[in-house]
Amino acid sequence: MDTVNIKHAYKEIFKSHDNPALEKHIEKIIELDVYLPYSSTFFCITNTQNLSFEYISKNMKACLGIDSNDLKSLGMRYFWSRIHPEDLKVWLNALNELMKFTLDKISVDERSRASYTWNYRFKDANDSYVNIIQNTTPLEFDSDNKPIIGLAHYTVLSSQIEMQVSASAKLLNSKNEYETIYFNNFSQKLISDRISNRERDIIRLLILNYTSKAISERLGITANTVDTHRRNILKKLNISSTGELIGMLKMNKILI
Repeated sequence: MDTVNIKHAYKEIFKSHDNPALEKHIEKIIELDVYLPYSSTFFCITNTQNLSFEYISKNMKACLGIDSNDLKSLGMRYFWSRIHPEDLKVWLNALNELMKFTLDKISVDERSRASYTWNYRFKDANDSYVNIIQNTTPLEFDSDNKPIIGLAHYTVLSSQIEMQVSASAKLLNSKNEYETIYFNNFSQKLISDRISNRERDIIRLLILNYTSKAISERLGITANTVDTHRRNILKKLNISSTGELIGMLKMNKILI
């Protein structure tokens, strides 16, 4: 697909969704970038029906060293072939469980407000494995209301960081705030598995520097309830302060 057609496809994707919620979705994805681990990032528009990449941001080559033309011409199968063999089966299981959860637990009307995150190891152009955290927001659905076109944001991390393969789903609520509705660690269980979905949302908002009062307003709970969750989070993770919690996240010891 040439540049003109890519731009046309990009515009058509957004044109077909004349919905303010979608614009808020994209805005919130940018916000997600604040608390996701800092590293090189790139964006793609993925088409799971055609197993193709409709658009790849120019930063992809800087992150992975792979030529975007190769990725466009060879599609998702080529991308999958570069996932670490030990992670591939686990990753596919994570995607399968996410799809089951979506079809069983998320209503058709709500699916356009969902956001999904998972991770895996990936071989770069130097044949070295790096960690990738992928966050995908569906933009278009098939006749069975399964997501087929998505905006994917990839964060690339050093291979020296040991990460468990996990997956999560968030839903944009009536106050335009993401709430975690699903989380599963598909590798060895970690202490962070004891963190509830509500506590994950509070951790994320604390890292975004929201006060207990502001968090309560965004999540529709009382400030006292937020403070109770904060105490429980520190106790479960055996840490003493919110500052230490933020440090843990930046060191990728927990994945929210």
